[in-house]
Amino acid sequence: MGETDTRTFTALLAGTVIGVYALIVAGATAAIADAASACSAWPVCSQPPSLADPTLLIAWGHRVTALLVGLLVVLTAVVGWRVARRRRVKYALALALALFPVQVGVGAGVATTGGVGDLPAIHLGVAASIFGALVAALAWHLETGADDDQPVSTDPEPAPEPVGDLTVTRPSGVRDTVRAYVSLTKPRLMWLLSLVAAAGMALSAEGPIAFQTVLATLGGGVLAIGSSGTFNHVLERDVDRRMNRTADRPLTTEQVPVSRALAFGFVLGALSLGAFLTVNVLAAALGLVAIVFYSVVYTLVLKPNTVQNTVIGGLAGALPALIGSAAVTGTIGVPGLALALVIFLWTPAHFYNLALAYKDDYARAGFPMMPVVRGEATTRKHILWYLGATLLAATAVTALADLGVLVALTTVALGAVFLWMVVRLHRERTESAAFRAFHASNAYLGAFLVAIVIDAFAI
Repeated sequence: MGETDTRTFTALLAGTVIGVYALIVAGATAAIADAASACSAWPVCSQPPSLADPTLLIAWGHRVTALLVGLLVVLTAVVGWRVARRRRVKYALALALALFPVQVGVGAGVATTGGVGDLPAIHLGVAASIFGALVAALAWHLETGADDDQPVSTDPEPAPEPVGDLTVTRPSGVRDTVRAYVSLTKPRLMWLLSLVAAAGMALSAEGPIAFQTVLATLGGGVLAIGSSGTFNHVLERDVDRRMNRTADRPLTTEQVPVSRALAFGFVLGALSLGAFLTVNVLAAALGLVAIVFYSVVYTLVLKPNTVQNTVIGGLAGALPALIGSAAVTGTIGVPGLALALVIFLWTPAHFYNLALAYKDDYARAGFPMMPVVRGEATTRKHILWYLGATLLAATAVTALADLGVLVALTTVALGAVFLWMVVRLHRERTESAAFRAFHASNAYLGAFLVAIVIDAFAI
């Protein structure tokens, strides 16, 4: 298989993955709109599509998408069976091809019976299996073998030397002092995690949300993030000196004394819990768990000791979804849990890109990150696996919360961009490619969360 054939098949396979995903999302949207009631005939509706009947239009769109994607699956399987080198790629494509007629048959049953019984669940399950088989085929096709790269030893002998300019830098004025303290709070994390909490509220609310609840929940979340970030700076100040990325942090350069940073972190944490308590006790309890989990469990236990630190650490990012849900209902509902699952699965697909870009930095610091311990090829493959799982979880959120076309279009379009950046990462294997995938992951989740908020509140 030549280089041109490889690139052509890669693009075709990636396109088919997104095509099947679009079909799954279209099916979920059709189910939400009860399209079966508007189109109970099969394979085509008895009435032509009409702009005056959105439900009928959705039903037609689902049928047309199914036809086009089916042809794409057949084409991809045929081309893959001819050019793919690895047998497991061919077998995965064969499985997807074999399952597609089953999916069509079950879909016909859903349409003609009005979606009664277990048929809709079976329909979704078969579709997810097809999607999983194609993601597996893409991951196996893109992987480059065990000799692609070698893990980096995290053996601390000899001890890593500090890097960068560690000259003590005292703040020269109020502006520098404020900037140093703001840096301790990790403000870059705040916008996305605040969106997670906002989406958690939007998904769980059964009516209008009081402005005071929104303000206290998001304000408490920002303060909790700031507290967690400050404690992380304190606990990692020594190892930060070994990394180029963190050597200029306020505590490594002594812009802020450790005692004052600790006091700052505790004050932020106390203010955070106070804000959450004005909402309800469950929100405050979850806020405390979030602070302790990131500051202690992740920073001291997971990050320095296990290669699965990023995966398990995803729980910290998922907690704002539960806090948002608890804030408006007093309980943790299914929509909040589903959103938390999206964040949990998205975290490795997101952060492994940064770990690739800073692989040498993490090795110097002695952190057992995935690319350091298992190598870059394995890390790239895991990014793709977790991306596929994230997209399926996002579809579950769409279906469970009865979300509409805006969320569907967002997750398909931005998911396609994210996937293509990951494919490029496999091809190029460069730091810049890793950063592109990292930023694409941020764009995907940010847009998805904004779409949820807009759709839920119908602004």
